[in-house]
Parts: sequence; C-alpha cells; structure tokens
Amino acid sequence: MNDTRFTPTCDLCDVHKNDSSGAFRVLPPVFHDYGGRVRFAGPVHTVRCFEDNTPVKVAVESPGEGRVLVVDGGGSLRRALIGGNLAAAAARNGWAGVVIDGCARDAVELRACDVGIRALALMPLPTERRTEGQTGVPVQIQGVWVRPGDWLCADEDGIVVADRPL
Repeated sequence: MNDTRFTPTCDLCDVHKNDSSGAFRVLPPVFHDYGGRVRFAGPVHTVRCFEDNTPVKVAVESPGEGRVLVVDGGGSLRRALIGGNLAAAAARNGWAGVVIDGCARDAVELRACDVGIRALALMPLPTERRTEGQTGVPVQIQGVWVRPGDWLCADEDGIVVADRPL
C-alpha cells in the first residue's frame, strides 16, 4: 500500500513518545502479519470471545465501513478465531483489518484477502460455537486497553492505538 495519507507507526511514535496520558498506546510486538494488507488503519470495533468465533463471524459479515475489528481472544493459542472464509467476508464487507489476540488459520487464503490480519500465531484447529461473546466493549489486548471508537494504525513496524484519528 503506497497511500500517502498513511502515517507510519514509527513516525506516530516519534510524535507521541512522551505521551503519558494513555491517549496513545503501542501494542506489544507479538503479532504476526497474515493478511493481504500490511498497512491498515481505521476506527476500532471490538469483540471479546474465547475459543468461539461466533461474534467475529457476525462482525465481519456486517458492513465494515473501513473499521478495524479488534478481537480479545484471551491470548488463546488453542483455537483459530479467523480463517479464510471470515477473512474473505471481512474484505468483501469493507473492513480495513482484523487484529486478534489469539490465532488465525488458512494462511494461504488469508494472504489472498484484501484485508489486514494480525494474530499471535497460526493454529489449524477451528473454534467451537457455544457462546456469543461480547461486542462493543473495552478490551485488553496483551495488557493494552483498546476501546470502541479508538483509532488503530498497523504497518510493518507495529500497531498503535489512540483515542482519536491519527
């Protein structure tokens, strides 16, 4: 993506490096890039679920409107919360990206989708559908609070979150 409107995360960190208010946050460098878009940004929509991707499916099958879906999967490495079908739905429905504090699957299919996908690891085992989870709630991703309506920016160097568009 060569979008001149996209500000690299390193530049954003240079500008906000002394911010102690909590308005600007940096996610730990534990996420891997699996999607067709390396750089993505947009307003945040949140989901909280554990080893059950029902609310992820509901979200990506709805209009994304350039938003980024942030999924609090509890850091589980036992089940994949997104795969090729859901990534294709996210791309088709206009989501800019999906950040999952958990796993993804179908690596080749994810890379073919025009959507950013960040997750902790790959895991071929799918989820079990048993609960609905929560949507539109503040979530903690690797110890960092992310709230609905925050702004998330991801690129080759990392992921940053702010309380306003960057």
